Amino acid sequence: MSSRLRWTALATAAAAFGAVGSASAATGDWGPPPPQNPATAANGVATMHGDSASSDTTPYAGPGTGPVGSSRTALASACPTVVIGSDGYPVTLCTTIFGETPTVHLLDPHSGADLASLALAKGNLFGGVYTYLDNDNELVVVDGNDDLLRIGHHRQADGDWELTVDQSLSLASAIPSGDSVVGLSPGWDGKVWFATQGGVVGTADTTTGTVRTLDLPAGEQIDNSISTVPGYTAVATDHALYLLIEAPDGTPRVDWRAGYDRGPGRKPGQLSWGTGATPSFFGPGNGTEYVTITDNAAPHEDLLVYTTAGVPAPAGSATPSAPAQVCSTPVLTQYAESGTEDAVIASGRSVFVTDTYGYPYPALPSGAPASVPSSASFQGGLTRVDVNAAGNGCSVVWNDEVASAALPRLSLGDDRIYTVTASGPMGLAGSDTFAAYHYAVVDPATGALESSSLLGIGLLDNPLQMTGTTGPDGTLYQGTETGVLAIRPSS
Repeated sequence: MSSRLRWTALATAAAAFGAVGSASAATGDWGPPPPQNPATAANGVATMHGDSASSDTTPYAGPGTGPVGSSRTALASACPTVVIGSDGYPVTLCTTIFGETPTVHLLDPHSGADLASLALAKGNLFGGVYTYLDNDNELVVVDGNDDLLRIGHHRQADGDWELTVDQSLSLASAIPSGDSVVGLSPGWDGKVWFATQGGVVGTADTTTGTVRTLDLPAGEQIDNSISTVPGYTAVATDHALYLLIEAPDGTPRVDWRAGYDRGPGRKPGQLSWGTGATPSFFGPGNGTEYVTITDNAAPHEDLLVYTTAGVPAPAGSATPSAPAQVCSTPVLTQYAESGTEDAVIASGRSVFVTDTYGYPYPALPSGAPASVPSSASFQGGLTRVDVNAAGNGCSVVWNDEVASAALPRLSLGDDRIYTVTASGPMGLAGSDTFAAYHYAVVDPATGALESSSLLGIGLLDNPLQMTGTTGPDGTLYQGTETGVLAIRPSS
């Protein structure tokens, strides 16, 4: 059993679609969406967090509040990332139960059948989590050999599908021995930004082969992905949030650094000591005015919001800008203690934070410190925080106790939050055997649970705090401990 469990630590971890179906690109009361990155597939389906800004929003309406049905693609793998190209075919990056091998799968959008697969060189487990789909429907990922790959899917003359490495660039000379890439995101100029667990941030020009890097301060570790919007890249270490810019030759530069309270230790329900969140850009104007993460303060974590612009350094100064903080707001205070391993949902002036405190991950990354406290029961819950109209403060709008077992996604197409909730025994054994998992819809205006439908019981349906991806036809693809669920309205 232990060999099956170790791999699950990873799970925390301007194309137009040909068929729009019932989906809508309207923004309703939430938004605007972040700008469409020209180097990725369409917003909402390009990355684990939907887009390169990591907003965890989608322009597409989900399955809704009526009756739903689900089908499962069994892959014997945890599948934290499902992305969808302009041809409508879902591509998922998974890690196998046995062998912990990162594997790319191409799925049939109608039946869910596994049409083709490609195993990658094994490395850091978080390398099997963070990836993106580019504007040519190629999956961009770094394998265990430190090769930056573009993986395409192609139909053969006999009608069968094949996944192939269409481009490869070695990053080995830029990555120290024993280190590995954990985060990827493209800049607006087409360069690929990457970040390693050891604190190296770089850009790779896959046309020229040029790689430029920046070393963040020694002793700071990166455990989440990175986010990009025009002119900026955000990176969070286990000590600070960094906003980076690009020098004329492509070398990353620190625009500003904001340290945060990393708390007394790793909390139960987290995989590392520090923020559990990939940085998210958002804003009511162009979707990029603010950048946010959660800290790891005790007993309650804080939502930290900054303006991307920062405070400019004095003219002629060689020092970077200073961060301009909008707010530091305690969240998930409906419980005695709180914490999260999830990125936030961020859209318009609103941010939604999920509580993963006590969530029973079956295994932890190598080298993870003991949790403080040593154990806790999973409680779940969400908090909505709004930035005020003046942009100089934040306030909590609501807290709820929806026990989200997945990272929720806000639909800008139908103004609903979609997730999977858990009930029943949520200890380490119970979450894989007796816990019940439900498709759930939450009203972002009030936090009320609008509908709930049983998906299943035990590990086959355990989403392990992975996020779902809504396709243009309204299908919600949810990665689980053993494959991918496709959730659709019942006919």
